[in-house]
Amino acid sequence: MNTIKRIGHRGAKGHVAENTLESIQKALDLGVDGIEIDVHLCQTGELVVFHDFTLERLTDGFGQIAMKTLEELKALKVNDQFKIPTLLEVLDIINRKCVLNIELKGKQTAFEVCKSIQLYTEVKDWSFEDFIVSSFDFEELVSVSNINKDIPLAVLTEDNLSGALNFAKSISAKAIHPEYHLLTKEGVQEIQDLGFDVNTWTVNNFEDIAMIKSFGVNGIISDFPDYI
Repeated sequence: MNTIKRIGHRGAKGHVAENTLESIQKALDLGVDGIEIDVHLCQTGELVVFHDFTLERLTDGFGQIAMKTLEELKALKVNDQFKIPTLLEVLDIINRKCVLNIELKGKQTAFEVCKSIQLYTEVKDWSFEDFIVSSFDFEELVSVSNINKDIPLAVLTEDNLSGALNFAKSISAKAIHPEYHLLTKEGVQEIQDLGFDVNTWTVNNFEDIAMIKSFGVNGIISDFPDYI
């Protein structure tokens, strides 16, 4: 059986503040096979790595991330000590050490993500297989598919596995990323038989990790990738 890939959720969220360069470095130090991050487009057009649509939960700022300039976002502190990184900063720190799963969280992120991936494949010797682009937002995934068929896609779902599968077929996705409670051993096999990888989230305790590993998934996304 193939080794199950260990994918750090928002870096290594269980160890260091999520979606920060320090959290991503921690995941790399733990020897992960992949890192999952979230991206939004800020007001000045840069892609920033941040999960929420608003700033209050994680920073000393307030309001919508899409309404802030990069300069304004860089002045904020995440958990009182870290900075909000750009996608390009994350790409540079990962530097092909593992696969990067970019989740399109914000609206209109597809074009800029495709542009960044194209840049790094042409100039920095990355390959398209070093990336996977995922989203709950089907429109954004369709946009990526229309822009560049070479970029591997994954469909996220937390409640509708059959709908995600049908959509994944329509865009020739590489993977399904279901919430782990949706899975059974038989279900995982059925999805894989259709030609999709199964990378599941967010699996954090040892008992759940053992169960999900027994299902034969391709990858586990965890706040504690060292537990896998």
